[in-house]
Amino acid sequence: MPYGSRLAAMMTRRIGRECVYTPSARLALYLALRRWCRPGARVLMSPVNDDVILFVVLAAGLRPVQAPVSQWDGNIDPAAVPESTWRDVDAVLTTNLYGLPDRVVELRRRCDELGIPLIEDAAHAIGTHVDGQPIGTFGTAAAFSLSKHVAGMAGGFLAVEDARTRRELELLRDDLLTPRRLRDDLSTTLRPLARSTVRTLHIVRPVWRTMQRLGLLERDDFRMALHAPRLAGSAHHAPSLAAYEPWVRVDLHGFRSRHGTLVRGQLELRMTLLDGDLARRRAGVSLLSGTTWASPALRDRAGDGLPPLFRVPLLVHDRDALLERLVNHGVVAGYVYDPPLDDYAGAEFVEPSPDPRAARWFAAHTLPADPLLARRIAAALTKERATAAHPPLSATQVPGPDPTTTLPTPLGP
Repeated sequence: MPYGSRLAAMMTRRIGRECVYTPSARLALYLALRRWCRPGARVLMSPVNDDVILFVVLAAGLRPVQAPVSQWDGNIDPAAVPESTWRDVDAVLTTNLYGLPDRVVELRRRCDELGIPLIEDAAHAIGTHVDGQPIGTFGTAAAFSLSKHVAGMAGGFLAVEDARTRRELELLRDDLLTPRRLRDDLSTTLRPLARSTVRTLHIVRPVWRTMQRLGLLERDDFRMALHAPRLAGSAHHAPSLAAYEPWVRVDLHGFRSRHGTLVRGQLELRMTLLDGDLARRRAGVSLLSGTTWASPALRDRAGDGLPPLFRVPLLVHDRDALLERLVNHGVVAGYVYDPPLDDYAGAEFVEPSPDPRAARWFAAHTLPADPLLARRIAAALTKERATAAHPPLSATQVPGPDPTTTLPTPLGP
């Protein structure tokens, strides 16, 4: 029986596609990029994304091409991508940022016209639908993460279109897995329980501050250190996970460790709790979407039902200072993707967006709110007198690289 087949079968029943179980979504994404993109291929992607994803793309030996994005949700704006760029890319990678869906219908149409693969990063988007169809079923392949929605701190899937492709990818996955170690399995099993205990005992603030003081966090800022000379040297070995492992493994060192029965058993249990988790998230999204800070992108979803977001993008002024003060309220809000990847990595490692202003504005003003903590976050922001930020009328109408002009009232998308 293939490794992780029971978990894969559970996910297959959920979305209706063949699934390969992986220790992480980042390994699932690497498998997809290696399977459908030749080395040197150009991949269109949003610059408002986790830096780990950038390094996965580089590890696969590919050139990341940064796309213009919507100022409302940070996902690719297909209409703003120049035709010359469309003609020159070899694949498209979605983000579904925080669970808000990419414009997958339009992206799929363009990819079909060009004969290139659409690869969905659905790590934030278990439970998100577009026109009644699950995210993860629009593309050639889709990577999912269990660590996001069921707090498993491990586990992922690669969803593909047919059983033959699944079997091919299982073989490629097995070649990339590192041996299981009991110590790692115990750590992976206990970490979610430890995090839950910290929250239950209301000791988030002292624990977080202690980790900061002791230097136990792998990132000093929103982005990890680039180490550009070393990164440039790794390109000589690409495609290679081993060469890029110092970057790809950040925050999840066991991203390709073979899980034993202890970890897989825990994840199977957590998968049975997924629908309850999604229901609670949807309730939190409903609460936060009614606040003054919510991105108007949520209004796009009113007719299709609010998605059970991984994080709710709140648009605020003085975001960085607010994040620091939220810790005093027992809220550590991660998953901030600022600056955009082209500003972070530079033209040596990515092709910059032809119009980066919307990405810069969105990345600088977004506070990702956990919908499971909706009431606490709303109360904290109210107490801190947080002010809502509204993007410029149009990124193309505002001069300068980093506009911060605000409007007196929210605008529709």
